[in-house]
Amino acid sequence: MAFLDERDWQGRIYSGGWVDGSGEPYDSVEPATGKALGRVGAATPADLDRAVAQAAQAQRAWAAVPYIERAQVLRRAGALFEKHQAEIADWIVRESGALRPFADFQTSNGAAEECYESAALAAAPFGEVLRSVEDRLSFSRRRPVGVVGVISPFNAPMVLAMRAVAPALALGNAVVLKPDPRTAVCGGVTIARVFEEAGLPEGLLHVLPGGADVGAALVDDPRVPVIAFTGSTRAGKAIATAAAQRLKRVHLELGGNSALIVLEDADLEKAVSAGAFGSFHHAGQVCMASSRHLVHASIAEEYTARLAERAEAAPAGDPSTDAVAVGPMIDERQLQAAHSVVTDSLAAGARLAAGGTYEGLIYRPTVLADVPLTARAYTEEIFGPVAPVVAFQDLDEAVRLATDTEYGLSLGILTGDPARGLALADRIPTGLVHINDQTVNDEATVPFGGMGESGNGSRHGGAAANLEAFTEQQWVTVRGEIPGYPF
Repeated sequence: MAFLDERDWQGRIYSGGWVDGSGEPYDSVEPATGKALGRVGAATPADLDRAVAQAAQAQRAWAAVPYIERAQVLRRAGALFEKHQAEIADWIVRESGALRPFADFQTSNGAAEECYESAALAAAPFGEVLRSVEDRLSFSRRRPVGVVGVISPFNAPMVLAMRAVAPALALGNAVVLKPDPRTAVCGGVTIARVFEEAGLPEGLLHVLPGGADVGAALVDDPRVPVIAFTGSTRAGKAIATAAAQRLKRVHLELGGNSALIVLEDADLEKAVSAGAFGSFHHAGQVCMASSRHLVHASIAEEYTARLAERAEAAPAGDPSTDAVAVGPMIDERQLQAAHSVVTDSLAAGARLAAGGTYEGLIYRPTVLADVPLTARAYTEEIFGPVAPVVAFQDLDEAVRLATDTEYGLSLGILTGDPARGLALADRIPTGLVHINDQTVNDEATVPFGGMGESGNGSRHGGAAANLEAFTEQQWVTVRGEIPGYPF
């Protein structure tokens, strides 16, 4: 029997076991073919209310168990992700349109590693002894926040959910996960099945596919003090505004308009390869995609020509059956949004060097040259396989261009002199910097996040960030006896 046998979950949500949701079940659809992959249960705000009540009750007992028991559950979950990698990756390929290497990354390097790192987090030091002028023991300790709400996106549904789910559970919290409805199996059902098999006590994890009303109810619920959201800047701002009314903490990883700076001393062929990957990987549906190629004027023409050649040669199609470099976009709305950026930028004066066409949900890798600084392809997040190229004359201009954005997620600098690259990076505010690599990088061990329109800092990944994200600090003092007071 397959690990994701549909008899367990088809048409159901995971909330204290597999149960019927109050919403109307719907089909999970393969973007490359339009075929139905399975029937997904749908939640409503009423289901959310019941889930949070169960989670809050279950969390108290979970927080009280020895840390090693929580670590063991996380280790078993990691092993299950590895054991069933092939089947899980197949779902990621078909439901999200990812290429197989990206699907494998999300399963083994992503979900499994998040579990193993979080298992270690359960045993991490969680407080410190503090100095005091009083005759007492004074110390701080970290306590779980309670119930953590996680709202995850479609583009990397497994890893972007697990980087919050795993550490939150390891630190003694319960989790209510609302996956994107378009990828609710690979980004929700799979996670529920793994933790079910790993022996996570009932009621600690709830997976509720649903619409914006379910997400809004999760953000508004006073019993959920922390929200971890990954998605668009527009949605992130709305969540932050709503959460502020409840004075609750939000961890926002939002959009990007990341620059890839190519200096004149870079290895041109390798730079073009890196740039192509940074823009075309996962059809450009990556928050840290190489959104603006800033290239030294002395090599900009040749760089653009070679990038266009790679775009024209890249095979595109169904990643589940074809050997392709670019798969489908998630749906028609996302495709048309990216295409409108391209057509508007061409109307503004950009030159089409490659691509700009589509068939079904397959958008051809696109290269735009001579992009005006007022064009949408320069000023906005595209979220499609589009590489805008802009030339610069010197480092000062490169800095001005790279910082000419409200976003601040990732930065790549390609150069023959790494020290020169580091010095340049010091002048450009951003959450992530990669010298001699493109902008799309992630690991379970790193603090991940951006600034400005890209989010509110590195709130995901790494022991320090996760402790800060999913615990509260508590000050404790202990005296040998009650002191005397002048009352």
